[in-house]
Amino acid sequence: MDTTPFRDGPVTSLCTDHYELTMLQAALHSGASGRKTVFEAFARALPEGRRYGIVAGTGRLLEGIARFRFGPPELDFLARTGVVNGDTLDRLADFRFSGDVWGYPEGEAYFPYSPVLIVESTFAEACILETLVLSVLNHDTAIASAASRMVSAAGGRPCFEMGSRRAHEEAAAAAARAAVIAGFVATSNLEAGRRFGLRTVGTAAHSFTLLHDTERDAFRAQLESLGPGTTLLVDTYDVEAAVHTAVELAGDKLGAVRLDSGDLVAQATWVRELLDRLGNVHTKIVVTSDLDEYSVAALRAAPADAYGIGTALVTGSGAPTAGMVYKLVSRTNDAGEFVAVAKSSKNKINVGGRKYAARRLDDSGTATHEVLGSATRRRKNPAAGPCCDSSSALESSCRDGPGRRAWRGPGNGTPRPWPNCPTSSTGSSAANRPSPLFMRRVAAAPSAESLPAGPRARPMGHCGAPAHR
Repeated sequence: MDTTPFRDGPVTSLCTDHYELTMLQAALHSGASGRKTVFEAFARALPEGRRYGIVAGTGRLLEGIARFRFGPPELDFLARTGVVNGDTLDRLADFRFSGDVWGYPEGEAYFPYSPVLIVESTFAEACILETLVLSVLNHDTAIASAASRMVSAAGGRPCFEMGSRRAHEEAAAAAARAAVIAGFVATSNLEAGRRFGLRTVGTAAHSFTLLHDTERDAFRAQLESLGPGTTLLVDTYDVEAAVHTAVELAGDKLGAVRLDSGDLVAQATWVRELLDRLGNVHTKIVVTSDLDEYSVAALRAAPADAYGIGTALVTGSGAPTAGMVYKLVSRTNDAGEFVAVAKSSKNKINVGGRKYAARRLDDSGTATHEVLGSATRRRKNPAAGPCCDSSSALESSCRDGPGRRAWRGPGNGTPRPWPNCPTSSTGSSAANRPSPLFMRRVAAAPSAESLPAGPRARPMGHCGAPAHR
């Protein structure tokens, strides 16, 4: 399958841990490297106080897998440092992932032990992807999960991602993408805009006002350059005087004012009153300044129109990683038959066998439970349609190696709402969800009716999207 669309970008093969390759060498020696395997990425628990997470990063991961190659620079490094022997280097020189990947769509809710990603391939291929899989999913999912809480707390008011300066430059672009998956409407990061087709926003910082001799000069220059619909930052000096100046210069066409300090609830309230009194009833108020889901929830009592969120968002709002692990759950034996495998380490127990996930629906079509079942390997008919009271949570991400272009931003695919579900995982309208993050053939898992329920059925709340706490 042609993977040309994925090959733009850096090679990812050394974005891995040393022991992935030494395991490969030892497996080649034992003769077990060619055994067919099933690996699953999942979280054993959610961060304290949270009832759901939001999946993100799968599209980036698929592109990373397609670029998982060992060229001369990578092979030279491994040979020079003695990480693996010559036979293993020869194997790596020809490495191409040829397996299958299944998983939850990006933007989907997940819970403890949800099989967020399933990799089916030989041990040699699936094993060495572990670090890349976890690096991408743990970061992007943590950001999307925090973003979902913030969007839920905002109650329909738009949220802008503004955290680039609090993150590594590459993580900043990935965080912007994850935030939009979870419901943010725009980002300040231009690279994310270029790379993923996201809407970018921004006007001016306090330094622009300080550059000019007076605040009036700064406002006039910004308005003349960017137009009256721009957003003026009004808290460099005196907020009330700045609002008067802004309205005097722009009139009732002024787009918005931004508040970045002080008691934001109280300040937004009296600024709204002042704007209305001056005739600017359509001028909006944008609030920034170290916001998180809790301060956003508090601001719902204030007449703020939009929120700019940075540090808390790009650091996962107290949970900088999703805590996912990547475990072997099934493999073939010497007879070529799949057998379930699982570790039994204290506090790190997992369930063997390939998992299937379905959503139990009530009479209104709202998902109320996630139901998990397991088998030693994928069923012969993984595309079997759901029954009348369930919907599959798993979809095929790639078959026989990565061959689908990852999401490049809104408008580059057909929106995919949750099956039979009136609201998205962030609580907003399904029609407002971002486009799918990669073009995929839908391959539904067996229906909930065919899976063991009992204690494995977990309540989801309304469509898997509880309130932000």
